[in-house]
Amino acid sequence: MDTKTAEAQSATSKSPGNRRVKRMQKPFTVKTANPESTLSLQIELDTVRREHAKLQQAIYEAAQAQRKLCAPRELTWGEFEIAGEIFPVRHLSGDFFKVMELGSVLGLALGDIAGKGLSAGIWQAHLMDLIQRCARAYEHPCDAIAGVNRELCQDLGEPPITALFFARLEPEHNELVYCNAGLPAPLILRRDKSVERLEEGGPMLGALQEATYGSGSVRLHPGDMLLAYSDGLTECRNPRDEEFEMGRLVAAAKSGNGTDANQVLFSTLASVLDFADACAPGDDLTLLVVRRREGPAAGRGPNGDAFLEGLPLSGFTRVTEASRNRKKRFTN
Repeated sequence: MDTKTAEAQSATSKSPGNRRVKRMQKPFTVKTANPESTLSLQIELDTVRREHAKLQQAIYEAAQAQRKLCAPRELTWGEFEIAGEIFPVRHLSGDFFKVMELGSVLGLALGDIAGKGLSAGIWQAHLMDLIQRCARAYEHPCDAIAGVNRELCQDLGEPPITALFFARLEPEHNELVYCNAGLPAPLILRRDKSVERLEEGGPMLGALQEATYGSGSVRLHPGDMLLAYSDGLTECRNPRDEEFEMGRLVAAAKSGNGTDANQVLFSTLASVLDFADACAPGDDLTLLVVRRREGPAAGRGPNGDAFLEGLPLSGFTRVTEASRNRKKRFTN
């Protein structure tokens, strides 16, 4: 063999491709997992799954307790129809509403706790208890809200910032006396299609212990409606990143005017869901509708005394099928 041939063979044997072929020809073994280690991992995974299922069940039960605290969700009281619904973006809601008998008047509360999910949900029961106690201790809504704020600020730790609308509905003069602490101004939709905003009140709760509040009052005539709502409703967005806004809310409620409070509630919420289309709401949605009937007084006892006739709402039974399907997607 001449010198050039030997050098060529040597270069070939040292080339990267040739070395790669030789490495590929070396025998290799596949390492199998330790059966005991695999079993241990499977047991641990099953334990995590069981704990997750228990947590989901506990959150579901807490959500059901929240719904019971907000009952009654539909009722007739004298000449008035009341209907309310909460649409949480998670299982637990930071929004709440409460309808309560306060002697001869009816108390109405709608609140929005800052935040969502567990943290807001844990505070909800405490706040609703404060509201009911102060509503019975003070005659005027502004004093009741000031009392809630003082007690909330005195609690240990940092209280949640909370927007709250509280009103007393007096049947003798069909008058609504209210105080609005930072919630979007509730609306009075008159039978003649005019709209009034209920803005009297003060700052949100939980920030300033000595905050002061004022009260306003309006008279409800036959066919008039009160709409109280959380900001999640008007701030709900569609795929074009547009907000539902108050104008659409008023238009949706007016389209149902002349029907009962329950129908107005469902048709308005259906309009919000139709507007959102495939976009999940970014915040809890809550709506409370109070309507004075146009016909003779109903829901009164044999002596003319007002009484509550409450029926639980089972869900969006009157919304469109598309809206119902979107609700299922958003809440899963």
